[in-house]
Amino acid sequence: MDALPNPVNRDLNQLRKDGNLVVLIGNSSSSYFIYRGRPMGFEYELLDMYAKSQGLYLDVKVLNDWNDAFAELNLGNCDLVAANMTVTKERSAVVSFTDYILTTRQVLVQRKPDGWEGMSFDAVRKHLIRNPIDLIGKMIHIREHTAYHRRLEHLSEELGGDIGMVLRSGTMETEELIRMVAEGIIDYTVSDEHIALLNASYYPNLDVGTPISFPQRMAWAVRANAPELKKSIDAWLAENRAKSDYNHLVMKYYRNQHSHKLRAGSGYHNQYGGRISIYDGYFKQYATAAGWDWRLIAAIAYQESKFNADLESWAGAKGLMQLLPETALRFGGDSVLNAESSIRAGVAFLSYLNRFWIKQIPDSAQRLPFVLASYNAGLGHVLDAVRLSVKYGNKAYDWKPVSYFLTHKNERRYYSDRVVKNGYCRGTEAVRYAHEIINRYGQYQRLIPLALGKEHMVASK
Repeated sequence: MDALPNPVNRDLNQLRKDGNLVVLIGNSSSSYFIYRGRPMGFEYELLDMYAKSQGLYLDVKVLNDWNDAFAELNLGNCDLVAANMTVTKERSAVVSFTDYILTTRQVLVQRKPDGWEGMSFDAVRKHLIRNPIDLIGKMIHIREHTAYHRRLEHLSEELGGDIGMVLRSGTMETEELIRMVAEGIIDYTVSDEHIALLNASYYPNLDVGTPISFPQRMAWAVRANAPELKKSIDAWLAENRAKSDYNHLVMKYYRNQHSHKLRAGSGYHNQYGGRISIYDGYFKQYATAAGWDWRLIAAIAYQESKFNADLESWAGAKGLMQLLPETALRFGGDSVLNAESSIRAGVAFLSYLNRFWIKQIPDSAQRLPFVLASYNAGLGHVLDAVRLSVKYGNKAYDWKPVSYFLTHKNERRYYSDRVVKNGYCRGTEAVRYAHEIINRYGQYQRLIPLALGKEHMVASK
């Protein structure tokens, strides 16, 4: 393992001051993925539960290269690494591991013989490696610098013979190697058993019944100089591991293999299909025509309706984009309960708001929360927050102070101020709305291919 930078000083107290827990997480069908527009995964959902228990916002970053994970941690680019990581002595020398979240063992991933469906169990077994001794001379593809790599090195020594290893880069996920075995591109790889079992439910021609290690602990990594964060997570795990919510997640992701197969094969799982919803075609059609990234429109629609085209709010907003009937008609919708019409009108309304704000905020990233908050709370309330921000000595279009005044616009001292023209507003919802959409959009960007040419965050016209 290469020398790592010294860890930054950032423990739980600093996380609470900032309000964020930044997590570097693996993109896999067990750790973290997008399914029907929603972030999912065993480690993701556990982390979300922990973050909420601490009053922290979970900020997810995707691990692109395993070899960079601990350097990113020590540099302060994240506060925790969660990627189906097993605890080893070598890793424990440079980072601190939390208490275990699961125990697992390493297994050989191999392909059943051709025509296995018509063969007896014993006939199939004769074609498979069951004794690790038979791995001598075989070529096994694994990611470099992993626990799998170390285990095969030790196993070669234990067996007194060489097991061939093809070392893949840290950018390749274990599940990609498992897929390559299933498709006949390579013959063998090694995986943690819980990951192997999940993928075997999707690829029935795989055999994952040959263990090559003793049980091992799977845990999260934090900086070595963050003892309070580790202590907090350990206490939370000890309290929750026996609770129903925790065990429900274990069942959901690791025991109910039928559900995993349905998710993986549906096309809405980013690992296999790259689709967000059944409305992707409309998102792409109308977003692209208006110069928007379709994944942003999908993130807004999910926030508004969870892709329920028949939804009607208590205030009378309807459809996927939750527009009031008069707003929908103004922006080209003929029936907001019709999915295509709702998306067309929603994109037109967003474009109208964008054209307004672009005059004051040319930068698209800085402009985005103003556009989203205006979509949610109304343009007038956001303008009131801007005027309040300026009155109290801030820059007019700095979202941080503007969001503060929008959040507190339910207080008399602010909504009755002479610069305010639109009165009372529960602005907390609009600020949270913008924040959650931007976060979800970022997740969609990281996990769902754009596949439409030039990428736009916010339309520039």
